[in-house]
Amino acid sequence: MKLSARNQFKGKIQSITHGAINSEVVIELAPGVNITAQVTTSSVHGLGLKEGGSAYAVVKADSVMVGVDD
Repeated sequence: MKLSARNQFKGKIQSITHGAINSEVVIELAPGVNITAQVTTSSVHGLGLKEGGSAYAVVKADSVMVGVDD
């Protein structure tokens, strides 16, 4: 995965709270250090995000995106 954003943090997905439109994804970066992202529910499904899986929190400006390895 290559991105222009410099702030990329790999972690483990701790929880996903699904909503009709958006879902909240909590990623543990280190023990006791979590980051929360709000992404569309269709992105959760499209990226195959699952609790316990690994993902990247990508921070650019004031937004947080989530990415996974192919």
